[in-house]
Order: sequence, then structure tokens, then C-alpha cells
Amino acid sequence: MVQKYQSPVRVYKYTFEMVMAAYEKRFPTCPLIPVFLGSEKLSEYKSEDESLHIVERSCKLNVDAPRLLKKIAGVEYVSFIQKNTVNWKERTLLIEAHNETFSNRVIVNEVCSYRVHPDNEEWTCFEQSASLDIRSFFGFESTVEKIAMRQYTSNIKRGKEVIEHYLSELTAQGVKHIPRWTPRATVATTETMPENSRPAMAPLPDLRVESSELLAHCSTKEPLTSLCGQETLPITPDADKLDADYIERYLGQLTPMQESCLIQLRQWLQETHKGKIPKDEHILRFLRARDFNIEKAREILCQSLTWRKQYQVDYILQVWRPPQVLVDYYTGGWHYHDRDGRPLYILRLGQMDTKGLLKAVGEEAILRHVLSINEDGQKRCEENTKVFGRPITSWTCLVDLEGLNMRHLWRPGVKALLRIIEVVEANYPETLGRLLILRAPRVFPVLWTLVNPFINENTRQKFLIYSGNNYQGTGGLIDYIDKEIVPDFLGGDCLCNIPEGGMVPKSLYQTEEMLENADQIKLWTETIYQSATVVKGGPHEKLIEILEASSVITWDFDILKGDVVFNIFHSKRAPQISRKDSASPLVPLPIGNNVQLIEKNWVLGVDYSPVETPLICREGESVQGSHVTRWPGFYILQWKMHSPWSGSSNLPRVDDVLASLQVSSHKCKIMFYTEVLASEDFRGSMTSLESCHSGFSQLSAGTTSSSQSQSSSHISR
Repeated sequence: MVQKYQSPVRVYKYTFEMVMAAYEKRFPTCPLIPVFLGSEKLSEYKSEDESLHIVERSCKLNVDAPRLLKKIAGVEYVSFIQKNTVNWKERTLLIEAHNETFSNRVIVNEVCSYRVHPDNEEWTCFEQSASLDIRSFFGFESTVEKIAMRQYTSNIKRGKEVIEHYLSELTAQGVKHIPRWTPRATVATTETMPENSRPAMAPLPDLRVESSELLAHCSTKEPLTSLCGQETLPITPDADKLDADYIERYLGQLTPMQESCLIQLRQWLQETHKGKIPKDEHILRFLRARDFNIEKAREILCQSLTWRKQYQVDYILQVWRPPQVLVDYYTGGWHYHDRDGRPLYILRLGQMDTKGLLKAVGEEAILRHVLSINEDGQKRCEENTKVFGRPITSWTCLVDLEGLNMRHLWRPGVKALLRIIEVVEANYPETLGRLLILRAPRVFPVLWTLVNPFINENTRQKFLIYSGNNYQGTGGLIDYIDKEIVPDFLGGDCLCNIPEGGMVPKSLYQTEEMLENADQIKLWTETIYQSATVVKGGPHEKLIEILEASSVITWDFDILKGDVVFNIFHSKRAPQISRKDSASPLVPLPIGNNVQLIEKNWVLGVDYSPVETPLICREGESVQGSHVTRWPGFYILQWKMHSPWSGSSNLPRVDDVLASLQVSSHKCKIMFYTEVLASEDFRGSMTSLESCHSGFSQLSAGTTSSSQSQSSSHISR
């Protein structure tokens, strides 16, 4: 498997010329980088006006590997080829490095760049990316890969320190400004350079050392050492990129590989969920929940994003108003913050009549109330981050079990609790910073045995359980929250406005039928989105009848499983859904949630015609678009399974066949919503989603559109 690294944007508050001067001090050798044994120039070129300077070097790096591995490999050092291209006119440096040693077994590539900050020409930005592909290495592939990546990431920080050291040295020497390049009347000399080399930039320090070092270690199957280090400073250079200082300020201290995982997952979301990706701290929570395994984190994050869209969770704080019964008898609420600045939520579970609440408002209302608490918690974390000047990404929950007894183990109540835990664990990972359980009674182990299997191991490690009055004194509650805010019911002096609970009057109980018909339940259980299954040879089709030309068909769908092809057809004939029998070769009955409308005897181009270019949609993508109808009649939206080699007269490629085998089973799943707008209600592309007549989620409002087949039609992802 190819290992990849992508750095955030790091910013120096120094001019490009100063940073280049500091970088140049690292050559030909650098005592601050012990693994760098030296370099030799292979070629060098300067343009006539000295605005372009290209240098190619061979760099030797010490092999920091176990002695046995060195003997097996038969080398003491590794070589990298590094090419530096400096453009003094444009004020950019591009560094490209690859390994020369073991290049038939290991492929290491690194690219680094320095450029002027787009918003402040007195500052310099730095980025680097690298990849490591160990194809074979005497049976030690896995070991070498781990050593290489660990060593490489550890040397990223060293690279930054080197640049900082030489910048400080220049400042101490009184060098605070270096003039920019200006055109010269005289012709500069050109040093030796192969004929096929392209022009280069004015002489410039060799960044490649870092790259070479990284590559060198990789090729040796040894830890990679990054030679392209940089100092991080505030300001985000590009809107779609993450700044290193922003990460530290708002997301916390991350290792280089953790930063890389965040950037890679964020980039993937930008490509597949344009205009509606979650906040960076939300993405980071899912990465933490899966130990920064990008594939696993992406899977659960996409499932959660689909769930949020389907049930409109993003708007729960605006639309949810808890019933008065919950306001009076739900014994939980926010109460200041803990010593680490985390919002503090107190739940007096022992005083809560779970059975009474379930019978009064139902399980769905309680679930929605819990979700609103979690949404509010994330909002409070953002606010506390600003207040305390450091990242606050989770909250503390204090659960008081005084009064817990066997009535709390009522089977429907436990079932509801387990469902809530399951939903919260799946969609709000790593939001709980600490859980303080106080005054746990003898019955608690029974409850713990029931809920323990549903709690993630990372979450379980955050639990602190106190029985009786053990929470008082040193090592107890006051170690985590200030004494001044300890609630009165726990022996403190702070009045707490959390309801005391008590038994819910039976007069407030509702029958199951009443609960099913309650408006609040409908708002939760019903969704504007529909789910459908697409099988091989069995597309899913949606019929839309248009009475007036220039009406606008809009759609929003997510590919939950597999790859599909999306088509739109127009027909003057109305498809007939009837039972399949010997006398009726018409459309087959819908199978499950798969509906087929185009009759088998219909001829393409005669009975129905495409009005859009087919769109291939990949698993995990979110697609929005619109089509301005030209004629009245029947429009059919079709999703069919995509074959990598469909439509090709040639034999399928091996890669395509292997890709198709990886597609989950022979079934695709989609979630979609469609709507028809009158032309006067449509305000161009996906902005129609903001129409007062539209039921689309505002999540899509920021999505950009791209013209697909005709100017009047728009599809966006």
C-alpha cells in the first residue's frame, strides 16, 4: 500500500528572499541534520537574466536502520536525486526529490514548495507532500514501511527547526532585508547544464536536502527524513487549504501524520461533497474515533453525513421545542464548565422517571432531545474555544446516580437507552471528554453490564466512577471542576437550575396510538429523502410529470453503496405499472424499493429520449442538480448500476475487472429527493434550493453547479 503525506500550509513571517537565504545556509552540509552526509552538484543552469536557477544534486543520507537490515540491504547510506527550481521573478521554489538507491524495490517521491503568501507579500508559505511505495524489500516490507514513516514524520519538525535557526542567525548578523530580484542589463553567465535541461532560476539554497533525506531513508527501507521543514505561522493562505497555525489554535496539537490525515480526508470531502462539507473539528472527531485510519474514518463519517441529511439534524436546534413534560421532568442541563474549559453537562439520572417520560412523550422525542443536547454541546465547545483561546473539542458530563434503583432497569427504558447510546456513538464520536459518575448504588453494576458492550473503548476510558461519597475530597470531583460551581445537591454552594425530576403524573401518559400520531414524532420519523436499491439489470426510476414547459426539475441524491450512472429521459407516453403476467409485457412490479418504469418494448429515441448526458456517480458522492424542461410530458430519472467497461467496444481492462470485484456485492444503494419548481420560483442552478417553495435541505445551498449537456441544465456535486 502506498503511504502518503500532505502537510498543512506553513507560514514564515519573513520575506521569500530571507527564507531562501536561510535555506541556502544548509549546504553543502548541515551539522543540524546529522543524517545528511553531503551532496554533489550534477548540473546547474541560470537563465541569462538570472531570474531562473535550476540545480540538480545527488545527496547522500545515512541509513538509520537496524544493523541486521543494513547487512541484508548491503548499504551504509542511500542516495537521492534532488532538483531545485527557483524563480526569483515569481518568487517561488519547487523542490522535487526521488530515491536513487533501491529504486527498483522502493519508490519515494517528495515535492516541496515555497511561495509568497497570497495576502501578505512579506511572508512566505511552505507546503510539502510525499509518497512511499515499498514494492519488495527482502521480506521486511511492513517493518521498513513503519520505520520509514515514523522517521520521516519525526524529521519534519527538525526541518522546521533548521530554517528557524538560520533565520535567527541571519537576524543576529544584522541581515533583516534582502532586495528582490530585478532585471539586469548585463547578461549573466550560465554554468554547465545538460542540453535537455530547461531554464532555471537564480541560485537558491537546496531544499532538496530535506526531500533527499526523506527519500533516502525511504529507499533504504529506513525512516524517511524530511528535508523540507518550515515554521508555522498564522493566516490561511488559501481558502481551501489548512494553515498550520489554524490547526494548532482551533484543533489542537496534531502529529504530522495526523495533520496529513485530516488534510487528505478534507480534500476528499471537498471533491465529493462540494459546498457542504462538515467543519474541520467534526472531521477530526471521526479520525480520532478510528485512530486516524482514513478509510475507516471516511466510512463512518459518510454514514453520519447521510444520517444528518436524511433527518435534517443540522436544523434541530432551530426547530426542536421539547414538550413541557421534558422541560419539567428531564433532569439534565448545562452548568458552567470544568477546569479544562469544557462545557459541563449534569444529568441527575437517579431522579429521572424514565418510564414515565417514555410513556408521556415516547422514545423518539427523548432521542431527539438528546440529539439537541449534543448539537448544543458542539456549539458550546466552539464558543469556549474562543473564550479560552485554546481548542475545546469535547465536553464533560457529570451523572448523579443518587436514587437509581430497579425501576430504572425497566426493559423498554433500557432498550431506549441502548438505542440512544448507539445513535450518539455513531454520530458524535470523541465529543465526550470526561464522564464523571457519582454516587453509584449497588444496582449500578447491573446497568453497566447492559450498556458496556455498546460503548466504544475510547469512550469507556474516559469514565470515572465514584460510589457513595467517594467523590468528595482530593482525587474526587474538585479535581475536575472548581469548588465554586459544585452543585448544592452534591454538597457545594452553587445553586443549580436543573429540574429535580420526580414521578411523571400518569395523567400525562399517552397511548401508543397517540404517540404515533403526534406531530413531534412525525417530524422525526418521516424524511423528505427516499431510499432505493439498484441491482444489475434493474435500475431504479422515478417518474415526474411536467404540465408546463420551462418547469425546473431539481434533485439531491447520495450514493451510499456502489457506483451508478444517472440519466434523465423524456417521454410523451405515460409508463404503466402493472402486474407481470403472460398478457402484459409491461413494466414489472416494483421489487422492494426498486421501481422500473421504462417498458422493455420501448425504443430509445422513439418512445423516450435522453435530455441529459449520463453522469457517472461514485460511491460516497453527493450529487445535486437541476434541469429546465423544454417540453411538457413525462420525465424519468434513472439510476442504474455502473460497469467500469460499459459502453466500450474493447475488452475490459484488468484494472477495471479488479475494481468491479471490489464493488460491494451486486447491489447499489441511493438516497434521493426530487422536486419540481415553477420557472418563476427558480433562481438559477442550486440557488433554487433557497426558494420558499423548496423543501430541499439548506445543506446544498452552497453547492456550485456545472453545466452538463445544455445551458439550461445544471448538475453539481
